[in-house]
Amino acid sequence: MGNHTVEKIGGTSMSRFGEIMKNVIIADRSGDSLYHRIFVVSAYGGITNMLLENKKSDEPGVYGRFAKGRRDWQSMLEKTRKRMIAYNRSFASLGLDQKVADDFVNERIAGIRVCLNDLMRLRSFGHFSPQDYLPASREFLSAMGEAHSAFNSAQILQANGINAVFVDLTGWKETVVCDMEQMIVNNLAGMDFSTCMPVVTGYTKCAEGTMNRYSRGYSEITFSKLAVLTGAREGVIHKEFHLSTGDPNLLGQDRVMVIGNTNFDIADQLADMDMEAIHSRASKEMEMSNIPIRVKSAFEPEHPGTLISKDFVSPEPRVDMICGRNDILAIEVFDPEMVGESGYDYRLTEKLFRYKISYIAKNTNANTITHYVPEKSKDIDKCLKAFAKESKGARVTTREVAIIAVLGSNMKIPGFLSRAAGALAAADINILALDQCMRQINMQFVIKREHFKNAQIALHREFVN
Repeated sequence: MGNHTVEKIGGTSMSRFGEIMKNVIIADRSGDSLYHRIFVVSAYGGITNMLLENKKSDEPGVYGRFAKGRRDWQSMLEKTRKRMIAYNRSFASLGLDQKVADDFVNERIAGIRVCLNDLMRLRSFGHFSPQDYLPASREFLSAMGEAHSAFNSAQILQANGINAVFVDLTGWKETVVCDMEQMIVNNLAGMDFSTCMPVVTGYTKCAEGTMNRYSRGYSEITFSKLAVLTGAREGVIHKEFHLSTGDPNLLGQDRVMVIGNTNFDIADQLADMDMEAIHSRASKEMEMSNIPIRVKSAFEPEHPGTLISKDFVSPEPRVDMICGRNDILAIEVFDPEMVGESGYDYRLTEKLFRYKISYIAKNTNANTITHYVPEKSKDIDKCLKAFAKESKGARVTTREVAIIAVLGSNMKIPGFLSRAAGALAAADINILALDQCMRQINMQFVIKREHFKNAQIALHREFVN
């Protein structure tokens, strides 16, 4: 195990790099204490949305427009270039050389424009199918955001007397392609972490395609791989807020508390709830290597944050967090012929697998099976048709719902269910369905979407406040 840490900074925090440099990177450190740290950076806030598509609204960015054959991808690319230049201007007071920073952006954007124009010409001949070039286009577009922020960060830190090194894992214009692990090893070869500070792009080019395999969570995969390959003693994720007992924007900053300690099991549950504490695939490798992850607020650096470790179990029964998702679609299959029929559920889940749809929860009884899936899952309409064809007597219905999860490493609290149901009933909230495994670390309540906020407030008040 090494003496260094691998630390990831998210896009929202990166947009406030002056505060990040003051609070996280430098703080009260000087000399040798500045080093023994590797930083993995995300793109500045909003840039990846412009390069690809808006993560929440699906509004197409450069890639979304190019993929649909729209000509306005070029104007969107120019708009993105101007936004990147604007970020450069915002860091002038930190010592960023504006010409060097602008030249970096302009050179790469120009290269992307030439490449996409060439692909448009090839597409016009009709002999190239979209699946031949669109995945690669999405890859190099997504890589641009992290390259920009990592380059700028290294330049700023160097201007402030720190021996920072820009580590570009995006593979820009590199013709040799290897796997992610080898790409990282090759680019860190010969570095002495005690005397230099690597600033690494969150995107890593690899043979299987980073976006293709990990989607928008790829920066945390890079973070995890770096920690495991270099034998870090700890991984640190700097976020806008602490990992708290609830959403501070929803419940109020003064109502929530920092969790303090939890385990990788709870981190998995958070990933399932689309809470971006840590990508589930990223945490798994660190868990297996026994490398703990610390989640901290980038703007409260003196606070130790939350430590996610392999074996932690709260010595006293408690609730760690109340969270939820209001983007869930309940797919209910009712079939009188289901009773006692072996393999019926398997045939339904096989169709979910075929269309790459992951379910968050599932309820069953004698003649009904309900899967709860993210509403924006691709090919969901095709999957519904496949469900309907399973049996002539089947009735397939859907309903928009929300799921509220109560999580804890030790929730063996007598009367827990009755307390939860009572708290929701007192708030005039009806429970449509519920789900809990015997391990008692995650109880999920399915409710109407209109009750999403009030349900969290009620459960947080009952079990935390």
